[in-house]
Amino acid sequence: MVTATSSITDVVFDFCGVLLDWQTRACLEGKFDDGLVDRICEDDDPCGFFRYEDRMDAGEDFDSIWPDVVREQGRQIADIFRYYITHYDDALPRMLPGMEQLLRDLKSAGYGVWGLTNWSHETFHFAFDKFPQLAELLDGTVVSGVEKMHKPNADIYELAISRFGLQPEHSVFLDDTAKNVAGAQAVGMHSFRFMDAEQARENLESLGVRV
Repeated sequence: MVTATSSITDVVFDFCGVLLDWQTRACLEGKFDDGLVDRICEDDDPCGFFRYEDRMDAGEDFDSIWPDVVREQGRQIADIFRYYITHYDDALPRMLPGMEQLLRDLKSAGYGVWGLTNWSHETFHFAFDKFPQLAELLDGTVVSGVEKMHKPNADIYELAISRFGLQPEHSVFLDDTAKNVAGAQAVGMHSFRFMDAEQARENLESLGVRV
């Protein structure tokens, strides 16, 4: 049961980098030239994979983005991007250590447990297909690509607050990206940048959450 000493009633989780290990390299390695995979996965995104994926996360369809990928990157890279999107489950090798147990502990203690993710409506199903325990443990999820809203913009947090019936001051949001943490704080939610399950527990405990 939620403790009387804590004002927190609900915890909201990002998916990739928080609940799930997301590794573009895991999808491509062994399928394409190693040097090319290294280039695609560089932090400055020279092949545009993460930029195109961000457009899908914001609600654009793959078919509408595909001509831009071909024009800007050439057919070889475009074909690899298509492979990546089609085999997206391979980019999700596991739930991050300790996170399933944290969700279970929060649920058992009586907290609301929710998802809020920037993710394409075309690939999001892979998360629940590969990790069906997420459907069991999350009380609901807002997906940017479905709603055509995108963190860190205020509208997607406000939608989650309304849809889940949250009180922002009694809710916590965990995300691995600083700007998304700031976006949640801007609408009145407590929010922490996720590092690992142990740090997440410490952050929650700092607000009186006991699990």
